Order: sequence, then C-alpha cells, then structure tokens
Amino acid sequence: MTEEKNNKNLGITVEDVQNLIKKKDEIEEQIKAYYDVIEDQKGVGMEGPLVDEEGYPRADVDVYQVRTARHNISCLQNDHKVLMLQIEEALHQLHEQERAKRDKAEVRPEAREPENSLPQPFARVDTVTPGSPASMAGIHVGDEIIEFGTVNSVNFQNFQNIATVVQHSEGKPLSITVLRNGQKVHLGLTPQRWSGRGLLGCNILPVRR
Repeated sequence: MTEEKNNKNLGITVEDVQNLIKKKDEIEEQIKAYYDVIEDQKGVGMEGPLVDEEGYPRADVDVYQVRTARHNISCLQNDHKVLMLQIEEALHQLHEQERAKRDKAEVRPEAREPENSLPQPFARVDTVTPGSPASMAGIHVGDEIIEFGTVNSVNFQNFQNIATVVQHSEGKPLSITVLRNGQKVHLGLTPQRWSGRGLLGCNILPVRR
C-alpha cells in the first residue's frame, strides 16, 4: 500500500496525459454516436418535443431511444468536462516537473553572454494561445528561437524542419531554447492534442537575417 502511494507521489508522466487524451477522444466518439441516434429520429435533437399536440408520445420517433440517448449525452458531457480539467491539470503538473528537472540540471551560470556570441535566432514567436501546450511551456510572444528540438540556427532550412520535429514528437517533451531580453531561456515543450488547433498553440514567423 505504501509503495503504491509512493508511486503516485512520483508525479504525472507523459503516458498519463496520453491516456487521459485517449479517454477524452473515446468520450467524444460516444457523444457523436448518440447525437447521430437522436438526429436519425426525425432530427429531434436534444430539445425537440417527444409528445404530440395532444400530449401523447410521438408515434413517429422511438421516444425511449431518444430519451436514453439524451441522458447518455448529458452524462458523457459531464465526464468530458471533468476529463478536460484533468488534462489541463496534468499538463500543468508535467510542465512544472520538467521545469524542476531543468532547474536542477542547469545549475551552471549561462546567462550574460555577450550579444555577439549568442546564436542567431531563425524564428520568432508571433502569437501564443492561452491554455495551449506552448503557453503551458512558458513560451512568450516575441521569444526568438535558437533551438527547437534537433533544429538549430546552423541546420535550419525552412519551417518544414520544425513541422517534422513536431509531428515526430507528439506526446514527447522537446527542448526549446529562446532568446528573451538578450538572454538564453531553456524551455520544455510537449506537442499535444488540446482543445485548439494543431499540437502547439502558437504561431512562429521566420526571422529575416
């Protein structure tokens, strides 16, 4: 019992987050299936009347099936809300764990390098959507990217390089280095499915050299 409790205290893993996202996807599929059921019943939807003008159950729809589907949709939507909160909290914990690991590993002072010795950035962050993986990772608008996983100022050719890294790193932490206010900042970004578009939730523009 004590060992199990200790395992829980080890924190959130990427696999935990992936399992939560998988459950969310399964619930969304179930909700869609039940919506298809009620739409097939003369398009009554969630609010359409199930009795006729005289107050009798409608003969042209399967009232029991519609009521059951509506009830299940309501229950699943509640489960979906809870899961979305759990995913958000798990991503936050994962980010905090990654930050703690970095802080522990990066004891060496690296800040004040002369500006001419800093690597040239190849991209700049234009927008960051609140609640997105990029936002959770601590990426700011205006950050200038000098390393994005295996892509750096030396080997960067075009944005397909970054897209390829993102596609192959879904659910896996990526090491990102940016220039912010003339100093290097190390970040950990995990490309994930979230409530918005894409896996990052930020827009990146090329830096004109």
